[in-house]
Amino acid sequence: MRVHAFADDPQAWSRLSSWWLGLENSPPEHWREVALTSSRLHSDSLVVQLEGVSDRNGAEALKGTFVGVPRAAMPAAKDNEYYWADLIGLDVVSAREHPLGKVEKLIETGANDVLCVRSDDGKEHLLPFVAAVILDVDLAAKRIRVEWEADW
Repeated sequence: MRVHAFADDPQAWSRLSSWWLGLENSPPEHWREVALTSSRLHSDSLVVQLEGVSDRNGAEALKGTFVGVPRAAMPAAKDNEYYWADLIGLDVVSAREHPLGKVEKLIETGANDVLCVRSDDGKEHLLPFVAAVILDVDLAAKRIRVEWEADW
């Protein structure tokens, strides 16, 4: 079956021995582990064979299913690289330490990723995740410092 990988390196998924399948936002106990028996890169997607999925009907039954792995199975992020899940919920402050809100989600645009930051009053800021805007990401302090102001 064909899988669209939300990753910089889709082939990294093929190096895992098993995947976890579940629905978006479902609790971890509703995900199930499935062995990855084969895979190959084809255009932007992976074409894979999963244990227990032997025909078209089995593959079609998985349409809309998300693929994940436990955090412990993921490689460590490189310097100045971050997993989106680590950024969601972080406080965002301006270079002058004015609070702008929290990271609500990220958007992939092709040119660069975009942080969607929601302030306490509900205002949304869309900040490009580029060096000119993102001054510092401090995961330990759960904070991102940016070159951005609340009225922009």
